[in-house]
Formats: sequence, structure tokens, C-alpha cells
Amino acid sequence: MDFVKLFPLPPLASAHGQEIDLVIYLIHALMLVLFVGWGIYFILVLFKFRKGKNPKADYIGIKSHTSSYIEVAVALFEAFLLIGFSIPFWAKQINTFPTRTDTMEIRVVAEQFAWNIHYPGPDGKFSKSDPKLFDKQSNPLALDRSDPNGKDDVVTINQMHIPIGRPVVIHLTSRDVIHCFAVPAMRVKQDIIPGISIPMWFTPTKSGVYEISCAQLCGIGHYRMRGFVTVHSQADFDQWLAEQVAANSQSGGDDFWN
Repeated sequence: MDFVKLFPLPPLASAHGQEIDLVIYLIHALMLVLFVGWGIYFILVLFKFRKGKNPKADYIGIKSHTSSYIEVAVALFEAFLLIGFSIPFWAKQINTFPTRTDTMEIRVVAEQFAWNIHYPGPDGKFSKSDPKLFDKQSNPLALDRSDPNGKDDVVTINQMHIPIGRPVVIHLTSRDVIHCFAVPAMRVKQDIIPGISIPMWFTPTKSGVYEISCAQLCGIGHYRMRGFVTVHSQADFDQWLAEQVAANSQSGGDDFWN
């Protein structure tokens, strides 16, 4: 029996996803064993201690410690999952960020009900921002267009473009309420708290288009807060970015949003 084919998960497109899938399968296998085991135990107890067979109450009861041993075994397995898988994964993927020189950084600002995605452009430097420059329609990220570092910046709404094979660090912030940035195919999900910039990262391993969803109820339009991650080859991504920068230049820097 192929357990993975019998219980398929969403498509996997990130380097760390296999470790998460392994833990998911192990946890569900444990839950299945417990569900079936305790179900059988419950039926046996109902049969063994039925009134017809035990007309008088037994105040001594069963002296076997089998159930205690089972509980200890379950606790040890859970400790194995925590110490052997979860803690090492947390240390590697959450506490440690990539140091590769080709790491790509993106800013994502969530709002009801959209994802504002900010790229630093070919120079790798983000434009400064100033709350005084905020305009919901023309400048939702309050970017300073006079900043030299922002001349090649690109901003999209609900459309994230990234190259395959490079670590991507995403800095998440919110303009209004709590949101949750979730990309199931990348096996990433992170709550976004207003007033805090929270980084997360992954390395895409498969080209394609994958859905971004908000996994935190954030208001009446929560259901339509969807976006998409497009994973390109490096050449295709470079071409896409160059086209966006060129379009901004032709518009005199007044058309950040594409």
C-alpha cells in the first residue's frame, strides 16, 4: 500500500516541504492507530463488562497495567516527533535564514482584502516609505518615488513572481487587521500582525502557478483575498522584472502598480 497515494497532500513545490509532509503523515498515522485501537478497546470493554456477564459490581476491577503502557508508548512517540522532527526543523527553517548571495527579498503588505507585493528591483534595494505619502489608490505602500533606490522598484497586487531554485525571504506586514499568508504548495503559513514586520522564507523547486490565500478570518471580504505565486525560470523571471521596470520608466515612475 502506498500511503502517500492513498492520502495525497496538495502539490509540493518547496525544498523544505518534504519534511513537513513527513511529520504530517507520521502524526496522522499515529492518530489512525489511536482511533482504531481505542475503538476496539471500547467495544471489548462494552462486551466484557456487560451487565449480563457481570450482574454484581466488582469493586476490585482489572489490575493489568496494559493501558498505562500504551499511554507511555504514545507519549514517547509524541516526544520522538517533537524532539526528532519538529524542533530540528524549527531551528533550521524558522530560526535560521538563508545566507546565500542570491537570496531574493520581497515585501508583502496585507490589507482588506488584497496582497500588495513590493520588489526591490534589479539593484536589490527597497525604496524608502513615508506614511505621509500614503494614498489607497495611487500609493498604498507609501513609497517615496524620489528615492534613488526606488527607481527600479516594482509593486504588484495579488501577483507574486519569483525565480525557481533561489531562497525567497518575504517580509510580511499588515495595514489593518490580522491576516495570514498561506501558500499550501510551498508549505508556508504565517500570521501577519499589524505594526510588526514578520519574515518567512522558502526555496521554490517547481515552476508553475500556486495560490496564495488568507488563512485568518479578516472581514466580510475574506473569501476573496486570494493571490497567486508564479514560479519562473531565472531567465523568464529576469525578463518579467525587466519589463516591469521598463514600464515604470516609460511612465515616469508614476505607474508602480502592475
